[in-house]
Amino acid sequence: MFGIQGRLTLLFVLIVTVVLAISGTYAQYSLGHELEVSNQRLRQGVLTRLQTSLPSALWDLDKAKVDNIVAAEMLPPELVAIRVYDTSVGLFSGKLRRDNGGVASIDTDSPVPGSPVVADLAYRDSGAAGAALKPVIVGRVVVNFSRAQIDATLAAEVRRKVIEVLLLDLILVAALALSLRIVFDPLKQLRDGLFDLATRGSDEVEELADNRRDELGEVIRGFNAIQRKVKSIIARIREAEDEARKSAQATARAMDDLQRTQESLLQAERLASLGGLVAGVAHEINTPVGIALTSASVLMEATEKVHQNVADGNIKKSDILRYLETASESARLIMNNAYRAAHLIHSFKQIAVDQVSEARRRFELRDYIGEVVSSLQPKLKKTRIVVAIECPADIVLDSYPGALAQVITNLTLNCVEHAFAAEAEGRIGINVKRDGDWIEMQVVDNGRGIAADMLDKVFDPFVTTRRGQGGTGLGLNIVFNLIVKQFAGTIAVSSKPGQGASFTLRIPIVTPVEAGHGTVATADGKVTA
Repeated sequence: MFGIQGRLTLLFVLIVTVVLAISGTYAQYSLGHELEVSNQRLRQGVLTRLQTSLPSALWDLDKAKVDNIVAAEMLPPELVAIRVYDTSVGLFSGKLRRDNGGVASIDTDSPVPGSPVVADLAYRDSGAAGAALKPVIVGRVVVNFSRAQIDATLAAEVRRKVIEVLLLDLILVAALALSLRIVFDPLKQLRDGLFDLATRGSDEVEELADNRRDELGEVIRGFNAIQRKVKSIIARIREAEDEARKSAQATARAMDDLQRTQESLLQAERLASLGGLVAGVAHEINTPVGIALTSASVLMEATEKVHQNVADGNIKKSDILRYLETASESARLIMNNAYRAAHLIHSFKQIAVDQVSEARRRFELRDYIGEVVSSLQPKLKKTRIVVAIECPADIVLDSYPGALAQVITNLTLNCVEHAFAAEAEGRIGINVKRDGDWIEMQVVDNGRGIAADMLDKVFDPFVTTRRGQGGTGLGLNIVFNLIVKQFAGTIAVSSKPGQGASFTLRIPIVTPVEAGHGTVATADGKVTA
């Protein structure tokens, strides 16, 4: 593929060659036409002169005069031969041009090269009285003309034109090569500079010499300015990359710190929840234990009194009957309150162990939800809120019960703290249904609902409507992280002000070993990860 310089040179050479060829063709045509006209005039002139001068000499049979006339007409090189015939004698005189250009006489009527032209020779005799008589044909003349001179002239002209075109093309190529170097040499420098700038480090590329004082010098100076600008940009980019790398490292460290902080906050929230559970359960156990202790004390006092009466021998049937009644009532109270305390301790123990250990095990869902709700009774009994559970009895999860307890606890207490005013009646429903290999759990309330501007932010950390009133804003964020990360599930929230709120959880019955990433969907269809 030719470069621009080669294509320009070829284009100019073609243009000049075509123009000269057209001009030469026209000149050749004009020259040929002129030669043809000149040859035609020559023929007419020779024939006219011969028809004028030969008849009288032929009439007188003056051979010498005829030869002289014919020899005089043989001077132009276009004439090949002139033959004069007498009507009675035949070939009377003739001249032939030899190959060397000389003229010789013709004695025989042999073939002659060239194109012949025949003309009759008529003699006019004025007579004795001077009156013109009828012309008498005394003979004829045959003139052979040659086109060799015309062809040679045209061929020479063609050769001259071809040589002229070639010389002009050579001159043009040389002139273009010299002139285009003025333009293309600086362009080659620019090309090499751009290639170096693109393939090598910007610090390794030197600026081009800008000592020219023409338009190309301005271009080179512009290129140098661009090169300096590119070097400056590259330097800033490197600085920005270094800063970005440092920022990424700082961000990674901050992310690690944030994750550790989140884990600490999650653990603190769990321990705080567990601490509240301990306090509530301790307070709740205090009543049945107190009743059992009082009943045992009454039974002990009655037993000592009966024992004393037996020792003194003053025992009566009525004393024994009263003792039996007291013992029976005390035993019943002790048993009922001991069972109640044991049930509370069992529920507390299971929930506490699950939350602390984070162990994975199989468990029956409906009973476990009941145990979690029972552990919340110390908190719920101070309100007028009823918690209703609707769950099939045959759902068994292979999952993390401690994390699920945290989810149910946080969602339930979130409803208690935010959905209802103090001393207001309310209802919280925990509804579970199976959907193939998944369960769908809805925690709904009929409270005040969630404001529209808060609906998209309920799962964000530190977002709470009870700032300064004990709310940390971490409860629903912990729920989100547990559902999404630990259970590989999804959670959605929907609410309208004054019509309560609904949290819908979808988790697999068998939690994957490596939990995936879940999504959060709001009532307006917005989905976040």
